[in-house]
Amino acid sequence: MKVTAAAGNPNIATVYRAEMDNGKYVEFIESVQPPIPREKKWVLIVSTLYGCPVGCSICDAGGWYDGKLSTGEILSQVDYLVAKYFPGRIIPVKKFKIQFARMGEPAFNPNVLEVLDILPSRYNAPGLLPCLSTVAPIGTEPFFEKLLAVKQRCYTAGKFQLQFSIHSTDSLQRDRLIPVKKWDFDTIAHYGTRFYTGGDRKITLNFALAVDSVISVKELIKYFDPGIFTIKLTPVNPTIRAVNKEILNGMKGDTPGDEPPVARKLRDKGYDVILSIGEAEENKIGSNCGQYISGFREGKDSTVEGSYQYPLKTIGK
Repeated sequence: MKVTAAAGNPNIATVYRAEMDNGKYVEFIESVQPPIPREKKWVLIVSTLYGCPVGCSICDAGGWYDGKLSTGEILSQVDYLVAKYFPGRIIPVKKFKIQFARMGEPAFNPNVLEVLDILPSRYNAPGLLPCLSTVAPIGTEPFFEKLLAVKQRCYTAGKFQLQFSIHSTDSLQRDRLIPVKKWDFDTIAHYGTRFYTGGDRKITLNFALAVDSVISVKELIKYFDPGIFTIKLTPVNPTIRAVNKEILNGMKGDTPGDEPPVARKLRDKGYDVILSIGEAEENKIGSNCGQYISGFREGKDSTVEGSYQYPLKTIGK
């Protein structure tokens, strides 16, 4: 792997573009959360596919797909960033989070499971916390069965984070946002109940909140036990796809600075609610649901209002 370009701010987030030995390109990210120092929380976001076949309406990773990354290609992204700050692979970070969430639906790549098996022995990292974010496509059931085994073997006592990207409780709206055949709520709930054991982190149901998002608390409580599932509300980031489809951010409350009204309704039903609002600068960097490579492959400028404002700077020239 050869890192060919980067964009960002090392005090917030940096996006890296890399050319693999096969001539294909990927992106990966490192980020911190000011004012929390890197020694307390460090997040890496790696790619698992070349592009993504799903094509979610708010994510710029879709639109093309050119295969799965190998185990070594996924690990090389982590290795690059670890070597930059911790060349001895001793990582004394309290929360060292590795998210499989930049390019690609991870459940489409069985090599992710091998990576998860390798990580604990590859790095001396007591704070290691892998995070797998998925839309749970139909047909990936063998992946999730093996994931359950890996979690039980390597990541007990809250050392793994599983997130299902839901985005809407309305089936038609959910299909428009996530245009792939996927598990229904009953299937997700059943799997989550098997996955969760005492001491684990609760399983996250993620909603990127748009102005017209349908989130029925009554529908959620029918399937998802608040003792097992937590709800995360995030803004719709200004990606190229979201802007073109006029999907507007709905992460606003009744008054400036207030939380969305649905958050209070969810808490009233016993759910833990996470309001995941990152630094505004992350949108300008393009580290949220972004994709510089689509523009790079097509020879186009990826810049949209509020996003991709940092130019990718070539490395090694």
